Amino acid sequence: MTPDPSPPDCGQTLRELELFLDGELPAEDHKHVLAHINECMECFHAFDFHAELKALIAEKCHREPMPDGLLERIERCCSPDAAASPASPPDPI
Repeated sequence: MTPDPSPPDCGQTLRELELFLDGELPAEDHKHVLAHINECMECFHAFDFHAELKALIAEKCHREPMPDGLLERIERCCSPDAAASPASPPDPI
């Protein structure tokens, strides 16, 4: 984040949400994001959804081992190159 001391806007808050949830933001940025989601209901709902999703995934994935290659397939789908390339059939699980 830039050294600008102004609070983040919604776009910036949503871009930093995963880092916020993972506790990976610098303290000052964390403080700004927290203040924003406490004041903006739209961003609070996004935060709440992502926090619940993260908890659900952690709970479900903790019970069973991840199938071989699943993480690599997810990373390929989420990579910037995936959006630019034509759609291909998914790998079988």
